Amino acid sequence: MPLFSLKKNNVHQTGSGITPIVFSHGFGCDQNMWRFVAPAFEKDFKTVLFDHVGAGGSDLSAYDSVKYGSLDGYADDVVEMGRELDWREVIFVGHSVSAMIGVLASQRAPGMFSKLVLVGPSPRYIDDEGYFGGFTAQQIEELLEGLADNHMGWSAAMAPAIMGNPDRPELAAELTNSFCRTDPAIARAFARTTFMSDNRADLPNVVADTLILQCADDIIASERVGEYVREHIPGSRIVYLKASGHCPNLSAPDEVVRAIRSFV
Repeated sequence: MPLFSLKKNNVHQTGSGITPIVFSHGFGCDQNMWRFVAPAFEKDFKTVLFDHVGAGGSDLSAYDSVKYGSLDGYADDVVEMGRELDWREVIFVGHSVSAMIGVLASQRAPGMFSKLVLVGPSPRYIDDEGYFGGFTAQQIEELLEGLADNHMGWSAAMAPAIMGNPDRPELAAELTNSFCRTDPAIARAFARTTFMSDNRADLPNVVADTLILQCADDIIASERVGEYVREHIPGSRIVYLKASGHCPNLSAPDEVVRAIRSFV
């Protein structure tokens, strides 16, 4: 495995299969968020886990505020990994903001990707004329200001709301700790890149077979947003999970595994 990708994105490949299935984490998280899902695919696939630059065990010195000022920089990293590791017919599983990173990567290297699984995707978080994203521009600015003013306090307040499942506080605690482990300056920048993104125009250009996994009571990516993605990615399908909140890879991993298995 090339040392560049191994270090920069903390890449780990396991499994006995030939076809790669790549798991990509969301904002404030790292590859550890897939620990209940990825092992289920090791027998039949080559499972790939990695950290976006700035997260987890990635090389923080590789962070470039200009490159990662848009989701394109993260998509370029995915394609770069794929080329170095000779990925073919990849199944890309992207959670939250990584759903759109996968959409962008699949358009940069369409021959590399065969399927996309988008978990809680949102092409735009801010409401627009004729479009419901779930947040007003003022709400997003307040969210970003709160993160900038008090990283730890913001994490402790937001994680439970994002995770949902109030009857299982250990899940919110894990997400809070994950947020708090992220470098504050990089977290602020990635949050702005995430919540100010608009990838609606990219959806109709997706050619990979696409599955959308939609949770109930997801405050980050509601059912209306999931339906928008389904309507605008040609031939895509949507599965409504019984899971609630924004992180079914932690709260309902068995359901996520079943949905992905039925698709791949």
